Amino acid sequence: MRNLYYVDGSPECFFTAVFEAWKDERAYLFSLPNLQTGLGDTWRDVLTDPIKAQRVVKKILSIDTLSAYELDCILRSNHEEKEQIAFEYIRLLVKSNAPVRQQLSEPSARRAIELKQKVGAETHNLKGFLRFQETKNGVFYAPCAPDHDIVELIMPHFIARFKTVAFIIHDTKRRFAGVYNGKEWRLCATPTGAEIYLTDQEDGFARLWKKYYDCIAIPERKNTRQMKSYMPVRYWKFMTEKQDP
Repeated sequence: MRNLYYVDGSPECFFTAVFEAWKDERAYLFSLPNLQTGLGDTWRDVLTDPIKAQRVVKKILSIDTLSAYELDCILRSNHEEKEQIAFEYIRLLVKSNAPVRQQLSEPSARRAIELKQKVGAETHNLKGFLRFQETKNGVFYAPCAPDHDIVELIMPHFIARFKTVAFIIHDTKRRFAGVYNGKEWRLCATPTGAEIYLTDQEDGFARLWKKYYDCIAIPERKNTRQMKSYMPVRYWKFMTEKQDP
């Protein structure tokens, strides 16, 4: 039997649940609305309380500031048990009163760090695999559909590169985008069916890029298996060089 604490997916609601479930040994935190419940499980909808959430965050930061980033990554993952994994990591952190990321013999630490590394790896990959196209209003547009919720994590990287150039990074899976106007940025929801109009030159740039990609390839050394390990197939949908002519 479990005491189920349903959160809305926001960090504040999660940390509120951590506060309320702290002494509950049967607590299970989750955000999946269609969770398969068992006989005897009890369900509780957690309402966000900023004061409770801040108390939990303050405690975490007092022990290990880096763990805040790790927890952020974990909560951005697509793992169905991400909230419970993060909860157990916090419990171990507070119990140890010291950083626990090296305690990989502890299941709660190992699961948390593995999940953090997966999110970190995709964040790193997308910085290289994202492809921008120029729209008719001069804004550069890059669609993507990452496994994890990482648009917010990669925005600072591209802002540092573009600086004064406006751009949009669109997560088509989650239907929101990071929008930068050349000075500041924000996240916003994107409407279903919104159309993007590219400049007339964009097709030419795409052809040049694909031609360059083909020219640098060495047919005799083609290794599709190795290429897929470096460039996962799930990213190909939005990569110019992998589109059909």
